[in-house]
Amino acid sequence: MILVEMTTSRALPAVRREDRGLPVLGRHLDYARDPMALFRGLAEEYGAVAPMRMLGRTAVVLLGPDACQVALTNRDKAFANGPAWSELVGPFFRRGLMLLDFEEHHTHRRIMQQAFTRDRLETYVAAMRPAIAAGTAHWEPRPAFAAYPAVKQLTLDIAADVFMGGATETSRAEMERVNRAFVACVQSAGALVRADLPFTRWRRAHRGRRVLEDFLRHYLPAKRATRTDDLFSQLCHLEDDEGARFTDQDVVDHMVFLMMAAHDTSTITLSTMLQLLGQHPEWQERCRAESEALGPRPDLAGLDGLTALDLVMRESLRLRAPVPVVVRRTVRDTVVLDVRIPAGTTVVVTPQYSHLMPELWSDPTAFDPERFAEDRREDRSHRFAWEPFGGGVHKCLGLHFAGAEVKAAMHHLLRHHQWRVAPGYQPPIDNHSLPFPSDGQPIDLQRRPATERIPG
Repeated sequence: MILVEMTTSRALPAVRREDRGLPVLGRHLDYARDPMALFRGLAEEYGAVAPMRMLGRTAVVLLGPDACQVALTNRDKAFANGPAWSELVGPFFRRGLMLLDFEEHHTHRRIMQQAFTRDRLETYVAAMRPAIAAGTAHWEPRPAFAAYPAVKQLTLDIAADVFMGGATETSRAEMERVNRAFVACVQSAGALVRADLPFTRWRRAHRGRRVLEDFLRHYLPAKRATRTDDLFSQLCHLEDDEGARFTDQDVVDHMVFLMMAAHDTSTITLSTMLQLLGQHPEWQERCRAESEALGPRPDLAGLDGLTALDLVMRESLRLRAPVPVVVRRTVRDTVVLDVRIPAGTTVVVTPQYSHLMPELWSDPTAFDPERFAEDRREDRSHRFAWEPFGGGVHKCLGLHFAGAEVKAAMHHLLRHHQWRVAPGYQPPIDNHSLPFPSDGQPIDLQRRPATERIPG
């Protein structure tokens, strides 16, 4: 079958001179400025499988759910994660689950999935509640409250409690140092100079990785010695049916990646929801009514029952996917939608582009959570129309954890705060790595009087 496809397929078109962008950089700055405008232009010119010059080489961009599905389901095992992500952030998130492939990935995922069962999630939700209450207690109500950095600190506090078990001897100053290290590692993806040279993102990321390694190795012996409910300890003690366990280095590598993934992606989703609920007060009140009826200490089932909040979360993930693109490298010649892609090619898969296609979504740039309601379910227009957590064997293992974390934080905020955002506000998004609002995303934050809250 593959041989037939190879012989009847067509070659990838050459990049037109006017589409090559800048020397060496190619379309790198175009992506940083407006990824969706870049992708729309590529789709109009080349179709769903488009060539793109980027950082001195030609990559292939997959546009739309049909093309993305081929790479994400990866039926012929032609697409690998590790070589592609390693080029972007590999030295700093090396051997995290996302950077493993094939049998090794399967083995590590089989062990790790035991840390994300429903029973484990119940334990994590219980650990989140005090961290959320303590973290938001310091939010000072005022106009132009910088929501993004506040949420970023909050998700780091949650990670410290849920992933690290509180680590009571860890000071706020040390956790802020850890936060800066994560930021440095994540921003390495946008580095133009990929060498350990002074004053470069790559140098800052190398230093950040050392900070994270030292931080985790300090606690590793205690986590090995006693099994507790936090994720760090769980990774130290998990084993599969055949007795396979993680080495110390495996535990450190997975912790660095998992803390980054949970921390940054949840931050982006929460800050997007704060913006959109601030601009749509009718949805804010609808979500608040559910949260007031639920009470202050919901379990996982209670969070699952927050229907309006779930619709808003799904719509926020559609409009601003925390991971707008994922990358792969072909390890053998393959075919995508009748286009031949040679081995050794970097492939860019574009979930965010699919999320905004008018062929799949009605009025795709509008905030319309009801599009996910059972009587509409626009996300079912295609199996890969909505893919904020990826797909195939590399689909995000922590997607249910992330949903519980976001809902738990928003539930608390809705009960204790209210906020407004100007209807026309559009945050300036920094796209050099994971997208974030470079202006801090100001909101008009107010604390709700205690008399307005349902007691309990």
